[in-house]
Amino acid sequence: MHNKIRTIAGKDITKSVADALQYISHYHPPDYIRYLSQAYAREQSPSAKNAIGQILLNSRLAAFGRRPICQDTGLVVVFAKVGMDARIKSRASFADLVNEGVRQAYLDPHNPLRPSIVSDPLAGRVNTRDNTPAVVHVDLVPGNEIEITMAAKGGGSENKARFTTLNPSASVANWVVDTVSTLGSGWCPPGLISVGIGGSAEKAMLLAKEAMNEPINMSELTARGPTSVEEALRIELYERINALGIGAQGLGGLTTVVDVKVATYPTHAASKPVALIPQCAANRHLTFTLDGTGPIQLQPPNLSEWPQIGNEDLQTANVRRVNLDALTREETASWRCGETLLLSGKMLTGRDAAHQRLVELIDAGKPLPVGLRGRVIYYVGPVRAVRDEVVGPAGPTTASRMDSFIEKMLAETGLFAMVGKAERGPTAIESIVKHKTPYLIAVGGAAYLISKSIKAARLVAFEDLGMEAIYEFEVQDMPVIMAVDVVGNSIHNSGPLEWRKRMAADSIARSIGV
Repeated sequence: MHNKIRTIAGKDITKSVADALQYISHYHPPDYIRYLSQAYAREQSPSAKNAIGQILLNSRLAAFGRRPICQDTGLVVVFAKVGMDARIKSRASFADLVNEGVRQAYLDPHNPLRPSIVSDPLAGRVNTRDNTPAVVHVDLVPGNEIEITMAAKGGGSENKARFTTLNPSASVANWVVDTVSTLGSGWCPPGLISVGIGGSAEKAMLLAKEAMNEPINMSELTARGPTSVEEALRIELYERINALGIGAQGLGGLTTVVDVKVATYPTHAASKPVALIPQCAANRHLTFTLDGTGPIQLQPPNLSEWPQIGNEDLQTANVRRVNLDALTREETASWRCGETLLLSGKMLTGRDAAHQRLVELIDAGKPLPVGLRGRVIYYVGPVRAVRDEVVGPAGPTTASRMDSFIEKMLAETGLFAMVGKAERGPTAIESIVKHKTPYLIAVGGAAYLISKSIKAARLVAFEDLGMEAIYEFEVQDMPVIMAVDVVGNSIHNSGPLEWRKRMAADSIARSIGV
């Protein structure tokens, strides 16, 4: 049957893109919340359960407050299926229509989103200030409608994407599991792992990127059993990845992924290209269809599906309160891995660009614009504040990006502690031990929740860096977890190892009927 030609206004594409990006900035997909709630209920690791609880509480707060789930509001990726009987009424290109929607969404005064895109990836790396351009993929398909899938992909998980070309006889499952075991936790688990197999190098990556936006259905799949080799591979990977014991935020626990996606495509007889892309706990995506009747009309999800978790549910028996304004080396030396600390007092912020400038000043023998001796530094680039907010969502960034600066920073500044996300590398841990300067983590994916503990903020240096400028925050009961202590113990090493052993022992016990 021949489709009737439909005209779709370019302005409707732009408005729908803008509305969709605003929507996914503060609403998690309900299927992810359902699966994460199940993971929270069965989690046995206290640290991991606390981290999942923070993510769920943050999600509910963000939904009701209509503010970003995470301060990294993402690189915009668009998959558009354009019907060949659809006519777009516009003088602008499809990409330009999309980018105008991105611009409107990220500059929305009621809920500004953090722009993270730099125009020149090689040299200047100047922020475009409106998060454009998006990465746009367009397929021409039968029909007279336009289906668009929008995703906002955080840098922490995007940086962990991996690709290989295997020999045709090699095991995809083994490569994926081995690779995930090396990724650390900078991709903010629990999330998803998406795998693309076949085609060419770029096709495998596209397969993985698009598949991660499919509905989460692992429980249904395992209940009915696989009906294809792809589904069998999904189940195998889901079980083996969780058996690694990485757990929420890499703290060690039962749930590292809530689902695994697999997509395949025909390939050359001599090749087996395989792409792996993690999806973080923000998991922002939405699919909508335009049929010529106007822009999309989005309704809030049913928030009764969000579990009722409060701050009181996240407290553990070994919580320690810390006064940052009276901190001593003796106190920081007493902190031990896995402890939950509630920080109150003044701390400084600073991430990649600020660290680079500070080190350049140190190397040049010039004074620093702010004193760091005796201070705690938080690796964060917050969203711009609105209304009565002190600061917008302010979750941690991946700490390993600061590893190249750590020795110079600790040797020359007198810092007392650092707060970030995910693990530190071996050289960073050496510096932590050498200078007796511990490292703590805040929960990635709990940015709005963390911002509630920030009671004051003032700019102190490098205003031109925007969200990467140095601020002084005054915090009250900001929750962090002790990650690397002054003798070099790391929870990102000990936690997963402990839970991997526990799960292996439980598996053996079940197999022999104990």
